[in-house]
Amino acid sequence: MLPDVPPLITALMDPSRYPHKVDQVELMQTHGAWVLLAGNRAYKIKKPVALPFMDFSTLDKRHTACEAELRVNSRFAPADPASRIYLCAQAITGTPTHPVIGGDPSQAIDWAVQMRRFPEAVRLDHVADRGELTPGMMQALARHLAGFQASAAVAGPDSPWGTPDDVAAFARDNLASLRLTVTDDTDLRMVNSLSHWTEAHIGQLTPLLQQRRTDGRVREGHGDLHLANLVRMGDEVIPFDAIEFNDALRWIDVASDIAFTWMDLWRIGQAGLAHVLLSEWLDVSGDVTAPSLLPFFAVYRALVRAKVAGIRWTQLRTSVDQASSALQEVRTYLQLASQLAELPLHRPSPCLVITHGLSGSGKTWASTRWLAAHTGGRAIRLRSDVERKRLHGLAALAASGSGLNTGLYSPQAHGDTYASLLSRSRALLDQGWTVLVDAAFLRQRERQAFAELATQARCPFHILACEAPPDELRRRIRERQARGGDASEATLAVLEQQFGWLEPLTPTERSFVLPLG
Repeated sequence: MLPDVPPLITALMDPSRYPHKVDQVELMQTHGAWVLLAGNRAYKIKKPVALPFMDFSTLDKRHTACEAELRVNSRFAPADPASRIYLCAQAITGTPTHPVIGGDPSQAIDWAVQMRRFPEAVRLDHVADRGELTPGMMQALARHLAGFQASAAVAGPDSPWGTPDDVAAFARDNLASLRLTVTDDTDLRMVNSLSHWTEAHIGQLTPLLQQRRTDGRVREGHGDLHLANLVRMGDEVIPFDAIEFNDALRWIDVASDIAFTWMDLWRIGQAGLAHVLLSEWLDVSGDVTAPSLLPFFAVYRALVRAKVAGIRWTQLRTSVDQASSALQEVRTYLQLASQLAELPLHRPSPCLVITHGLSGSGKTWASTRWLAAHTGGRAIRLRSDVERKRLHGLAALAASGSGLNTGLYSPQAHGDTYASLLSRSRALLDQGWTVLVDAAFLRQRERQAFAELATQARCPFHILACEAPPDELRRRIRERQARGGDASEATLAVLEQQFGWLEPLTPTERSFVLPLG
Protein backbone atom coordinates (compact mmCIF):
# COMPACT_ATOMS: atom_id res chain seq x y z
CA MET A 1 0.00 0.00 0.00
CA LEU A 2 1.23 3.47 -0.83
CA PRO A 3 2.01 5.63 2.24
CA ASP A 4 -0.84 7.94 3.35
CA VAL A 5 -3.10 6.59 0.58
CA PRO A 6 -6.28 4.59 1.36
CA PRO A 7 -6.92 1.10 -0.07
CA LEU A 8 -9.32 2.41 -2.76
CA ILE A 9 -6.68 4.68 -4.29
CA THR A 10 -4.01 1.97 -3.99
CA ALA A 11 -6.29 -0.47 -5.83
CA LEU A 12 -7.00 2.08 -8.59
CA MET A 13 -3.27 2.31 -9.29
CA ASP A 14 -3.75 -1.04 -11.06
CA PRO A 15 -4.18 -0.40 -14.83
CA SER A 16 -6.49 -3.42 -15.16
CA ARG A 17 -9.18 -1.69 -13.08
CA TYR A 18 -10.12 0.66 -15.92
CA PRO A 19 -12.64 0.02 -18.73
CA HIS A 20 -10.30 1.48 -21.35
CA LYS A 21 -6.69 0.90 -22.34
CA VAL A 22 -4.29 1.93 -19.57
CA ASP A 23 -0.60 1.06 -19.47
CA GLN A 24 0.29 2.93 -16.31
CA VAL A 25 -1.51 4.95 -13.66
CA GLU A 26 -0.01 8.09 -12.17
CA LEU A 27 -1.23 9.63 -8.94
CA MET A 28 -1.39 13.35 -8.13
CA GLN A 29 -2.67 14.84 -4.87
CA THR A 30 -4.06 18.13 -3.64
CA HIS A 31 -5.27 18.93 -0.14
CA GLY A 32 -8.79 17.96 -1.26
CA ALA A 33 -8.47 15.26 -3.92
CA TRP A 34 -6.57 12.41 -5.48
CA VAL A 35 -6.20 12.56 -9.27
CA LEU A 36 -5.50 9.31 -11.11
CA LEU A 37 -4.04 9.75 -14.59
CA ALA A 38 -5.02 6.62 -16.49
CA GLY A 39 -4.49 6.37 -20.25
CA ASN A 40 -6.43 9.07 -22.05
CA ARG A 41 -8.58 9.81 -19.00
CA ALA A 42 -8.14 11.37 -15.57
CA TYR A 43 -10.25 10.50 -12.53
CA LYS A 44 -10.53 13.01 -9.70
CA ILE A 45 -11.70 11.51 -6.39
CA LYS A 46 -12.51 13.79 -3.45
CA LYS A 47 -10.69 13.15 -0.19
CA PRO A 48 -13.08 12.56 2.75
CA VAL A 49 -11.94 15.73 4.48
CA ALA A 50 -13.86 18.35 6.44
CA LEU A 51 -12.09 21.70 6.38
CA PRO A 52 -13.49 25.15 7.19
CA PHE A 53 -13.89 25.92 3.48
CA MET A 54 -14.74 22.45 2.07
CA ASP A 55 -16.61 19.41 3.34
CA PHE A 56 -16.29 16.07 1.50
CA SER A 57 -16.76 14.01 4.66
CA THR A 58 -19.65 11.85 3.41
CA LEU A 59 -20.36 9.89 0.23
CA ASP A 60 -23.37 12.08 -0.58
CA LYS A 61 -21.31 15.25 -0.20
CA ARG A 62 -18.60 13.85 -2.49
CA HIS A 63 -21.21 12.87 -5.09
CA THR A 64 -22.77 16.34 -4.95
CA ALA A 65 -19.35 17.92 -5.27
CA CYS A 66 -18.52 15.81 -8.34
CA GLU A 67 -21.76 16.85 -10.07
CA ALA A 68 -21.09 20.48 -9.16
CA GLU A 69 -17.52 20.28 -10.48
CA LEU A 70 -18.81 18.96 -13.79
CA ARG A 71 -21.30 21.82 -14.11
CA VAL A 72 -19.11 24.74 -13.12
CA ASN A 73 -16.20 23.66 -15.32
CA SER A 74 -18.29 22.86 -18.37
CA ARG A 75 -18.98 26.62 -18.59
CA PHE A 76 -15.37 27.15 -19.69
CA ALA A 77 -15.49 24.52 -22.46
CA PRO A 78 -13.27 25.25 -25.49
CA ALA A 79 -14.80 26.08 -28.85
CA ASP A 80 -13.97 22.59 -30.18
CA PRO A 81 -16.29 19.99 -28.50
CA ALA A 82 -13.69 17.29 -29.12
CA SER A 83 -11.37 19.12 -26.75
CA ARG A 84 -13.90 19.17 -23.91
CA ILE A 85 -12.09 18.37 -20.65
CA TYR A 86 -14.94 17.48 -18.27
CA LEU A 87 -16.93 14.38 -19.27
CA CYS A 88 -19.09 13.00 -16.44
CA ALA A 89 -19.49 12.24 -12.74
CA GLN A 90 -18.49 8.57 -12.56
CA ALA A 91 -19.67 6.07 -9.93
CA ILE A 92 -17.10 3.72 -8.41
CA THR A 93 -18.64 0.43 -7.29
CA GLY A 94 -17.34 -2.86 -5.88
CA THR A 95 -15.21 -2.73 -2.73
CA PRO A 96 -12.29 -0.52 -1.68
CA THR A 97 -9.82 -3.32 -2.43
CA HIS A 98 -11.59 -4.47 -5.61
CA PRO A 99 -13.17 -1.34 -7.08
CA VAL A 100 -14.99 -1.10 -10.40
CA ILE A 101 -15.11 2.06 -12.52
CA GLY A 102 -18.81 2.38 -13.35
CA GLY A 103 -21.70 0.17 -12.39
CA ASP A 104 -24.99 0.88 -10.64
CA PRO A 105 -24.81 4.42 -9.14
CA SER A 106 -27.01 3.28 -6.26
CA GLN A 107 -24.21 0.89 -5.27
CA ALA A 108 -21.46 3.52 -5.42
CA ILE A 109 -18.76 3.33 -2.78
CA ASP A 110 -17.32 6.60 -4.04
CA TRP A 111 -17.47 9.03 -6.95
CA ALA A 112 -15.00 10.51 -9.41
CA VAL A 113 -15.05 13.28 -11.96
CA GLN A 114 -13.98 11.72 -15.25
CA MET A 115 -12.00 14.06 -17.48
CA ARG A 116 -10.33 13.91 -20.85
CA ARG A 117 -6.62 13.85 -20.12
CA PHE A 118 -4.54 16.59 -21.67
CA PRO A 119 -0.74 16.67 -21.94
CA GLU A 120 0.71 18.13 -18.75
CA ALA A 121 3.01 20.20 -20.95
CA VAL A 122 0.13 22.46 -22.05
CA ARG A 123 -0.68 23.56 -18.51
CA LEU A 124 0.36 27.20 -18.21
CA ASP A 125 2.62 26.66 -15.20
CA HIS A 126 4.60 24.17 -17.29
CA VAL A 127 4.52 26.46 -20.32
CA ALA A 128 5.95 29.15 -18.05
CA ASP A 129 8.64 26.80 -16.71
CA ARG A 130 9.85 26.34 -20.31
CA GLY A 131 9.92 30.12 -20.83
CA GLU A 132 7.21 29.87 -23.50
CA LEU A 133 4.50 32.16 -22.12
CA THR A 134 3.83 35.02 -24.55
CA PRO A 135 1.90 38.28 -24.53
CA GLY A 136 -0.39 36.76 -27.17
CA MET A 137 -1.37 33.94 -24.80
CA MET A 138 -2.17 36.46 -22.08
CA GLN A 139 -4.29 38.48 -24.47
CA ALA A 140 -6.16 35.34 -25.57
CA LEU A 141 -6.80 34.42 -21.94
CA ALA A 142 -7.96 37.95 -21.10
CA ARG A 143 -10.45 37.90 -23.98
CA HIS A 144 -11.72 34.44 -23.01
CA LEU A 145 -12.24 35.46 -19.38
CA ALA A 146 -13.87 38.79 -20.19
CA GLY A 147 -16.21 37.08 -22.63
CA PHE A 148 -17.11 34.39 -20.11
CA GLN A 149 -17.67 36.92 -17.32
CA ALA A 150 -19.90 39.08 -19.52
CA SER A 151 -22.43 36.23 -19.78
CA ALA A 152 -21.91 34.64 -16.34
CA ALA A 153 -24.77 34.56 -13.84
CA VAL A 154 -25.00 37.75 -11.74
CA ALA A 155 -25.45 37.76 -7.97
CA GLY A 156 -28.78 39.48 -7.39
CA PRO A 157 -29.46 42.01 -4.65
CA ASP A 158 -30.91 39.29 -2.39
CA SER A 159 -28.01 36.90 -3.03
CA PRO A 160 -25.71 36.18 -0.07
CA TRP A 161 -22.58 36.18 -2.22
CA GLY A 162 -19.84 38.74 -2.72
CA THR A 163 -20.81 41.24 -0.04
CA PRO A 164 -18.10 43.44 1.49
CA ASP A 165 -18.57 41.46 4.71
CA ASP A 166 -17.87 38.23 2.78
CA VAL A 167 -14.74 39.69 1.23
CA ALA A 168 -13.50 40.85 4.63
CA ALA A 169 -14.29 37.53 6.30
CA PHE A 170 -12.40 35.46 3.74
CA ALA A 171 -9.39 37.79 3.88
CA ARG A 172 -9.32 37.60 7.68
CA ASP A 173 -9.72 33.82 7.62
CA ASN A 174 -6.54 33.44 5.53
CA LEU A 175 -4.58 35.47 8.05
CA ALA A 176 -6.08 33.68 11.06
CA SER A 177 -5.17 30.31 9.53
CA LEU A 178 -1.62 31.48 8.87
CA ARG A 179 -1.18 32.69 12.44
CA LEU A 180 -1.97 29.15 13.58
CA THR A 181 0.34 27.62 10.96
CA VAL A 182 3.58 29.61 10.97
CA THR A 183 5.86 29.61 14.01
CA ASP A 184 8.93 31.53 12.83
CA ASP A 185 9.11 35.10 14.20
CA THR A 186 9.94 36.59 10.79
CA ASP A 187 6.97 34.83 9.20
CA LEU A 188 4.66 35.99 11.99
CA ARG A 189 5.81 39.59 11.58
CA MET A 190 4.96 39.40 7.88
CA VAL A 191 1.52 37.98 8.68
CA ASN A 192 0.87 40.77 11.18
CA SER A 193 2.00 43.48 8.74
CA LEU A 194 -0.27 42.05 6.06
CA SER A 195 -3.11 41.87 8.55
CA HIS A 196 -2.78 45.60 9.33
CA TRP A 197 -2.61 46.39 5.60
CA THR A 198 -5.70 44.25 4.92
CA GLU A 199 -7.76 45.90 7.64
CA ALA A 200 -6.86 49.38 6.40
CA HIS A 201 -7.84 48.52 2.82
CA ILE A 202 -11.09 46.79 3.81
CA GLY A 203 -12.19 50.04 5.40
CA GLN A 204 -11.23 52.10 2.35
CA LEU A 205 -12.69 49.75 -0.25
CA THR A 206 -16.02 48.76 1.33
CA PRO A 207 -18.08 51.43 -0.52
CA LEU A 208 -16.54 50.44 -3.86
CA LEU A 209 -17.06 46.74 -3.18
CA GLN A 210 -20.73 47.41 -2.47
CA GLN A 211 -21.12 49.62 -5.54
CA ARG A 212 -19.58 46.99 -7.80
CA ARG A 213 -21.92 44.36 -6.38
CA THR A 214 -24.87 46.67 -7.08
CA ASP A 215 -23.52 47.19 -10.63
CA GLY A 216 -23.47 43.43 -11.32
CA ARG A 217 -19.72 42.85 -10.97
CA VAL A 218 -20.23 39.92 -8.57
CA ARG A 219 -20.80 36.86 -10.76
CA GLU A 220 -20.46 33.09 -10.75
CA GLY A 221 -16.83 32.80 -11.70
CA HIS A 222 -13.98 30.33 -11.36
CA GLY A 223 -12.45 31.07 -7.97
CA ASP A 224 -9.03 29.45 -8.42
CA LEU A 225 -7.47 30.94 -11.56
CA HIS A 226 -3.77 30.30 -10.97
CA LEU A 227 -1.52 29.14 -13.80
CA ALA A 228 -1.76 25.43 -12.95
CA ASN A 229 -5.53 25.65 -13.62
CA LEU A 230 -5.13 27.01 -17.15
CA VAL A 231 -4.30 25.02 -20.29
CA ARG A 232 -3.31 26.07 -23.78
CA MET A 233 -5.46 24.48 -26.49
CA GLY A 234 -4.57 25.71 -29.95
CA ASP A 235 -5.12 29.47 -29.98
CA GLU A 236 -7.20 29.35 -26.79
CA VAL A 237 -6.25 29.38 -23.12
CA ILE A 238 -8.90 27.46 -21.17
CA PRO A 239 -9.54 27.44 -17.40
CA PHE A 240 -10.30 24.19 -15.58
CA ASP A 241 -10.64 23.00 -11.96
CA ALA A 242 -12.99 25.80 -10.89
CA ILE A 243 -14.10 25.77 -7.27
CA GLU A 244 -17.20 23.64 -6.80
CA PHE A 245 -17.06 22.94 -3.07
CA ASN A 246 -17.95 26.39 -1.74
CA ASP A 247 -20.35 28.70 -3.57
CA ALA A 248 -19.06 31.75 -1.72
CA LEU A 249 -15.57 31.20 -3.15
CA ARG A 250 -16.93 31.05 -6.71
CA TRP A 251 -19.57 33.83 -6.61
CA ILE A 252 -17.12 36.70 -6.43
CA ASP A 253 -16.18 40.05 -7.89
CA VAL A 254 -14.85 39.52 -11.41
CA ALA A 255 -11.72 41.48 -10.43
CA SER A 256 -10.97 38.87 -7.77
CA ASP A 257 -10.85 36.14 -10.44
CA ILE A 258 -8.46 37.99 -12.75
CA ALA A 259 -6.35 39.02 -9.74
CA PHE A 260 -5.44 35.37 -9.10
CA THR A 261 -3.77 34.94 -12.49
CA TRP A 262 -2.25 38.43 -12.25
CA MET A 263 -0.75 37.51 -8.88
CA ASP A 264 0.58 34.18 -10.13
CA LEU A 265 2.39 35.85 -13.02
CA TRP A 266 4.15 38.09 -10.50
CA ARG A 267 5.08 34.97 -8.52
CA ILE A 268 6.99 33.47 -11.45
CA GLY A 269 8.77 36.74 -12.25
CA GLN A 270 6.56 37.63 -15.22
CA ALA A 271 5.27 41.03 -14.11
CA GLY A 272 5.29 42.23 -17.72
CA LEU A 273 2.89 39.50 -18.79
CA ALA A 274 0.72 40.42 -15.80
CA HIS A 275 0.53 43.99 -17.18
CA VAL A 276 -0.44 42.67 -20.62
CA LEU A 277 -3.11 40.34 -19.18
CA LEU A 278 -4.71 43.04 -17.07
CA SER A 279 -4.61 45.74 -19.76
CA GLU A 280 -6.25 43.48 -22.34
CA TRP A 281 -8.89 42.35 -19.85
CA LEU A 282 -9.69 45.97 -18.97
CA ASP A 283 -9.98 46.84 -22.68
CA VAL A 284 -12.42 44.01 -23.38
CA SER A 285 -14.42 44.20 -20.15
CA GLY A 286 -14.55 48.00 -19.83
CA ASP A 287 -14.22 47.55 -16.07
CA VAL A 288 -12.66 50.91 -15.18
CA THR A 289 -12.96 50.57 -11.39
CA ALA A 290 -11.25 47.17 -11.16
CA PRO A 291 -7.70 48.61 -10.79
CA SER A 292 -8.73 50.25 -7.51
CA LEU A 293 -9.42 46.80 -6.08
CA LEU A 294 -6.87 44.66 -7.87
CA PRO A 295 -3.92 45.00 -5.44
CA PHE A 296 -6.20 44.10 -2.51
CA PHE A 297 -7.55 41.04 -4.31
CA ALA A 298 -4.04 40.02 -5.44
CA VAL A 299 -2.75 40.13 -1.86
CA TYR A 300 -5.79 38.12 -0.78
CA ARG A 301 -5.07 35.54 -3.49
CA ALA A 302 -1.41 35.24 -2.48
CA LEU A 303 -2.54 34.63 1.10
CA VAL A 304 -5.02 31.99 -0.11
CA ARG A 305 -2.09 30.13 -1.65
CA ALA A 306 -0.04 30.61 1.50
CA LYS A 307 -2.88 29.18 3.59
CA VAL A 308 -3.32 26.17 1.27
CA ALA A 309 0.44 25.50 1.40
CA GLY A 310 0.22 25.74 5.19
CA ILE A 311 -2.55 23.14 5.27
CA ARG A 312 -0.44 20.86 3.07
CA TRP A 313 2.54 21.43 5.38
CA THR A 314 0.53 20.22 8.38
CA GLN A 315 -0.67 17.17 6.38
CA LEU A 316 2.85 16.22 5.24
CA ARG A 317 4.87 16.60 8.42
CA THR A 318 5.70 12.87 8.38
CA SER A 319 7.61 13.50 5.13
CA VAL A 320 10.47 15.86 5.94
CA ASP A 321 11.33 16.81 2.34
CA GLN A 322 7.72 17.45 1.28
CA ALA A 323 6.95 19.35 4.48
CA SER A 324 10.00 21.55 3.98
CA SER A 325 8.89 22.32 0.42
CA ALA A 326 5.39 23.24 1.59
CA LEU A 327 6.76 25.55 4.30
CA GLN A 328 8.98 27.28 1.76
CA GLU A 329 5.90 27.78 -0.41
CA VAL A 330 4.13 29.46 2.52
CA ARG A 331 7.05 31.88 2.84
CA THR A 332 7.19 32.53 -0.90
CA TYR A 333 3.57 33.61 -0.94
CA LEU A 334 3.94 35.73 2.20
CA GLN A 335 6.82 37.57 0.56
CA LEU A 336 4.83 37.96 -2.66
CA ALA A 337 1.84 39.33 -0.74
CA SER A 338 4.14 41.88 0.91
CA GLN A 339 5.47 42.88 -2.52
CA LEU A 340 1.99 43.25 -4.04
CA ALA A 341 0.81 45.21 -1.01
CA GLU A 342 3.76 47.51 -1.68
CA LEU A 343 4.78 47.52 1.96
CA PRO A 344 7.70 49.93 2.58
CA LEU A 345 10.43 47.63 1.29
CA HIS A 346 8.49 46.97 -1.94
CA ARG A 347 7.27 50.42 -3.04
CA PRO A 348 8.41 51.33 -6.58
CA SER A 349 7.69 54.75 -8.05
CA PRO A 350 5.16 54.88 -10.91
CA CYS A 351 5.80 56.59 -14.23
CA LEU A 352 3.68 57.97 -17.06
CA VAL A 353 4.33 56.94 -20.66
CA ILE A 354 2.54 58.10 -23.79
CA THR A 355 2.86 57.01 -27.40
CA HIS A 356 3.19 59.32 -30.40
CA GLY A 357 2.59 58.44 -34.02
CA LEU A 358 0.23 58.33 -36.97
CA SER A 359 -2.30 55.56 -37.49
CA GLY A 360 -0.52 52.40 -38.55
CA SER A 361 2.84 53.45 -37.09
CA GLY A 362 2.90 50.58 -34.58
CA LYS A 363 1.86 52.28 -31.35
CA THR A 364 -0.09 49.32 -29.98
CA TRP A 365 2.68 46.91 -30.97
CA ALA A 366 5.29 49.11 -29.29
CA SER A 367 3.18 49.65 -26.17
CA THR A 368 2.57 45.90 -25.80
CA ARG A 369 6.30 45.26 -26.02
CA TRP A 370 6.95 47.97 -23.45
CA LEU A 371 4.34 46.54 -21.06
CA ALA A 372 5.73 43.03 -21.40
CA ALA A 373 9.26 44.28 -20.60
CA HIS A 374 8.30 46.58 -17.71
CA THR A 375 9.34 45.29 -14.28
CA GLY A 376 9.26 48.50 -12.23
CA GLY A 377 5.96 48.03 -10.41
CA ARG A 378 2.41 47.46 -11.55
CA ALA A 379 1.35 48.96 -14.88
CA ILE A 380 -1.78 49.49 -16.99
CA ARG A 381 -2.23 50.57 -20.60
CA LEU A 382 -5.09 52.84 -21.67
CA ARG A 383 -5.95 52.91 -25.39
CA SER A 384 -7.66 55.88 -26.98
CA ASP A 385 -9.39 53.61 -29.51
CA VAL A 386 -10.98 51.66 -26.65
CA GLU A 387 -11.67 54.65 -24.41
CA ARG A 388 -13.44 56.52 -27.22
CA LYS A 389 -15.86 53.62 -27.69
CA ARG A 390 -16.34 53.05 -23.96
CA LEU A 391 -17.41 56.67 -23.51
CA HIS A 392 -20.11 56.06 -26.12
CA GLY A 393 -21.30 52.74 -24.67
CA LEU A 394 -19.60 50.54 -27.26
CA ALA A 395 -17.44 47.45 -26.80
CA ALA A 396 -13.80 47.66 -27.84
CA LEU A 397 -14.30 45.79 -31.13
CA ALA A 398 -17.74 47.20 -31.99
CA ALA A 399 -18.03 49.20 -35.20
CA SER A 400 -19.24 52.74 -34.51
CA GLY A 401 -20.30 53.55 -38.08
CA SER A 402 -18.75 57.01 -37.66
CA GLY A 403 -17.48 58.90 -40.65
CA LEU A 404 -14.52 61.26 -40.93
CA ASN A 405 -14.85 64.05 -38.32
CA THR A 406 -18.31 62.81 -37.24
CA GLY A 407 -19.75 60.64 -34.48
CA LEU A 408 -17.01 59.10 -32.34
CA TYR A 409 -14.44 60.96 -34.44
CA SER A 410 -15.87 64.45 -34.17
CA PRO A 411 -13.71 67.18 -32.63
CA GLN A 412 -15.88 67.07 -29.49
CA ALA A 413 -15.49 63.29 -29.14
CA HIS A 414 -11.75 63.62 -29.72
CA GLY A 415 -11.44 66.16 -26.93
CA ASP A 416 -13.62 64.11 -24.58
CA THR A 417 -11.47 61.03 -25.19
CA TYR A 418 -8.21 62.77 -24.32
CA ALA A 419 -9.81 64.42 -21.28
CA SER A 420 -10.99 61.04 -20.03
CA LEU A 421 -7.57 59.47 -20.62
CA LEU A 422 -5.99 62.32 -18.65
CA SER A 423 -8.47 61.93 -15.77
CA ARG A 424 -8.05 58.16 -15.60
CA SER A 425 -4.27 58.48 -15.76
CA ARG A 426 -4.31 60.92 -12.84
CA ALA A 427 -6.41 58.56 -10.72
CA LEU A 428 -4.25 55.53 -11.53
CA LEU A 429 -1.01 57.37 -10.79
CA ASP A 430 -2.48 58.40 -7.43
CA GLN A 431 -3.10 54.71 -6.71
CA GLY A 432 0.50 53.81 -7.51
CA TRP A 433 0.00 52.44 -11.03
CA THR A 434 2.41 53.13 -13.86
CA VAL A 435 0.26 54.27 -16.79
CA LEU A 436 0.94 53.82 -20.49
CA VAL A 437 -1.42 55.79 -22.76
CA ASP A 438 -1.65 54.43 -26.31
CA ALA A 439 -2.94 57.32 -28.45
CA ALA A 440 -1.77 59.30 -31.45
CA PHE A 441 -0.80 62.44 -29.49
CA LEU A 442 -0.25 64.30 -32.75
CA ARG A 443 -0.70 67.77 -31.27
CA GLN A 444 1.86 69.28 -28.92
CA ARG A 445 -0.79 70.64 -26.51
CA GLU A 446 -2.15 67.11 -25.99
CA ARG A 447 1.30 65.83 -25.13
CA GLN A 448 1.97 68.82 -22.89
CA ALA A 449 -1.11 68.09 -20.76
CA PHE A 450 0.26 64.64 -19.91
CA ALA A 451 3.78 65.95 -19.33
CA GLU A 452 2.32 68.42 -16.83
CA LEU A 453 0.39 65.60 -15.15
CA ALA A 454 3.65 63.70 -14.67
CA THR A 455 5.20 66.81 -13.11
CA GLN A 456 2.24 67.20 -10.76
CA ALA A 457 2.43 63.51 -9.81
CA ARG A 458 6.22 63.80 -9.35
CA CYS A 459 6.83 60.82 -11.58
CA PRO A 460 9.01 60.24 -14.66
CA PHE A 461 7.54 61.00 -18.08
CA HIS A 462 8.43 59.10 -21.26
CA ILE A 463 7.34 58.93 -24.89
CA LEU A 464 7.23 55.94 -27.23
CA ALA A 465 7.59 57.59 -30.65
CA CYS A 466 6.55 55.37 -33.57
CA GLU A 467 7.29 56.14 -37.21
CA ALA A 468 6.98 54.47 -40.59
CA PRO A 469 7.11 55.68 -44.24
CA PRO A 470 3.75 56.92 -45.62
CA ASP A 471 3.37 54.02 -48.05
CA GLU A 472 4.00 51.54 -45.22
CA LEU A 473 1.39 53.28 -43.06
CA ARG A 474 -1.15 52.97 -45.88
CA ARG A 475 -0.31 49.29 -46.40
CA ARG A 476 -0.74 48.52 -42.68
CA ILE A 477 -4.09 50.29 -42.49
CA ARG A 478 -5.42 48.41 -45.53
CA GLU A 479 -4.22 45.15 -44.04
CA ARG A 480 -5.74 45.91 -40.62
CA GLN A 481 -9.09 46.81 -42.16
CA ALA A 482 -9.13 43.61 -44.17
CA ARG A 483 -8.18 41.50 -41.15
CA GLY A 484 -10.62 43.09 -38.69
CA GLY A 485 -10.57 42.34 -34.97
CA ASP A 486 -9.00 45.65 -33.88
CA ALA A 487 -10.38 48.52 -31.83
CA SER A 488 -8.97 51.07 -34.27
CA GLU A 489 -11.31 52.30 -37.00
CA ALA A 490 -8.69 54.46 -38.71
CA THR A 491 -9.07 54.53 -42.50
CA LEU A 492 -6.84 55.82 -45.26
CA ALA A 493 -8.89 59.04 -45.21
CA VAL A 494 -8.12 59.44 -41.51
CA LEU A 495 -4.43 58.92 -42.16
CA GLU A 496 -4.38 61.56 -44.89
CA GLN A 497 -5.99 64.01 -42.50
CA GLN A 498 -3.47 63.16 -39.79
CA PHE A 499 -0.59 64.12 -42.06
CA GLY A 500 -1.89 67.67 -41.83
CA TRP A 501 -2.43 67.53 -38.06
CA LEU A 502 0.95 66.08 -37.12
CA GLU A 503 3.05 68.39 -34.95
CA PRO A 504 6.55 66.83 -34.62
CA LEU A 505 8.07 66.35 -31.22
CA THR A 506 9.94 69.37 -29.90
CA PRO A 507 13.60 69.08 -28.89
CA THR A 508 12.51 68.99 -25.23
CA GLU A 509 9.98 66.23 -25.95
CA ARG A 510 12.62 64.22 -27.80
CA SER A 511 14.60 64.07 -24.58
CA PHE A 512 11.75 61.97 -23.14
CA VAL A 513 11.69 59.47 -26.01
CA LEU A 514 12.41 55.83 -25.11
CA PRO A 515 14.20 53.45 -27.52
CA LEU A 516 11.85 51.00 -29.22
CA GLY A 517 14.36 48.19 -29.60
